[in-house]
Amino acid sequence: MKLIDPILRKAQATVPMDLQIRGVHLYHKVRQTALPGTRPPEFIERPLPDVAELPLTAIDVSNPFLYRQGKWREYFARLREEAPVHYQSDSAFGPFWSVTRYEDILTVDKDHERFSAEPFIVIGDPPAGLSLEMFIAMDPPRHDVQRQAVQGVVAPKNLKEMEGLIRQRVQEVLDHLPVDQPFDWVEKVSVELTARMLATLLDFPYELRHKLVYWSDLAAASPETTGGPADLDEFFEGVIDMTRHFTAHWHDKAARRAAGEAPGYDLISLLQSHDSTRDLVDRPMEFLGNLALLIVGGNDTTRNSMSGGVLALNRFPDQFAKLKANPGLIPNMVSEIIRWQTPLAYMRRMATRDTLLGGQFIRKGDKLVMWYASGNRDERQFERADDFIIDRPNARNHMSFGFGVHRCMGNRLAELQLRILWEELLARFDDIRVLEEPEIVQSNFVRGYAKMKVQLTRRAAA
Repeated sequence: MKLIDPILRKAQATVPMDLQIRGVHLYHKVRQTALPGTRPPEFIERPLPDVAELPLTAIDVSNPFLYRQGKWREYFARLREEAPVHYQSDSAFGPFWSVTRYEDILTVDKDHERFSAEPFIVIGDPPAGLSLEMFIAMDPPRHDVQRQAVQGVVAPKNLKEMEGLIRQRVQEVLDHLPVDQPFDWVEKVSVELTARMLATLLDFPYELRHKLVYWSDLAAASPETTGGPADLDEFFEGVIDMTRHFTAHWHDKAARRAAGEAPGYDLISLLQSHDSTRDLVDRPMEFLGNLALLIVGGNDTTRNSMSGGVLALNRFPDQFAKLKANPGLIPNMVSEIIRWQTPLAYMRRMATRDTLLGGQFIRKGDKLVMWYASGNRDERQFERADDFIIDRPNARNHMSFGFGVHRCMGNRLAELQLRILWEELLARFDDIRVLEEPEIVQSNFVRGYAKMKVQLTRRAAA
């Protein structure tokens, strides 16, 4: 246990949550000034070599520029062929095993007894004292109890009731897009639709919805955890802002309920209604961790698939023609978009005992990274895996949502949003042309887009 953690736990009962986070921030600033060796890793982008030039031991797929420079396919392809369970002893995030073949990833993901999700699901450890607890990084039975508290928000009945609202908001956004002139698809469509959905899921003040996206981006951009670009001050100020707003929102919801308002099916109401989480606000690291998890889960998967689908149809114009000729392929195409994009590149696990995997001896305590981005391009599972094929027969077998007890609970909601988006896009536009290479975010975790310039052509009247 890190030195700061027990101190923080003792303070949690009496010190306001935002002041606790500010104290951790101050601790890190002082520590890094006094001990320069404790500063987070600094990532400077340099051209990555072709993988053929590297010895196997030098291949490091945790480099946060791998996706931006388009090297990820060749790096993972070599590992799948030559070292499907590959040990990297000297990364910026410490030593870890890369699991890159579909079947091996499946084995790890389904076996939480041998391969624990605790304590974190990203490749690096967070700053000391800010070890946020979240149910995706818990094992049963704790995981099951806390997940059950919020599962109702994506129950089939609730999704059916949300469908009309989702469609209305998609229509509002699309009807206000510029036509026949360039604009940023990420800002105008992907971010906007995601912000609206997150505000709905949390019953969060609608006028502050873009804060949810910003906090999500920041939570996934720490250099220690994912190789992201956020600096220490920006990261902690963002966490403090998120803490204040979510704490106030929690208490406001509780007061409204005490005054007789019926509880809704938003995530906050569900957490307040469940025995295991009704006092979550009094457990700061769990409170922040689970809310950060819910906004990241609701942001990155859907948002980057909204952008990735447009890019894929531009890279494979024959598939766009096929879609326009047969819009009934949209549901299957949604699965193919999520496979082809793989919005979150991996999940991390920890070996709970000495074991064998793929012919390699894994020691208790070893870190393993399940590279979903590689498994979704494994030719053993997907024929022509690098191609985007909207009627691919086994597209739904992608691993972007994970497997086993930790499978993404919001998968159906993500699919629903993407299906509605493409139904409404086809009803309005004949072409969505990507004008230049999109800007890829700096991260080894999020396969995302910062900007993507496009131009729309309106569909001709019948």
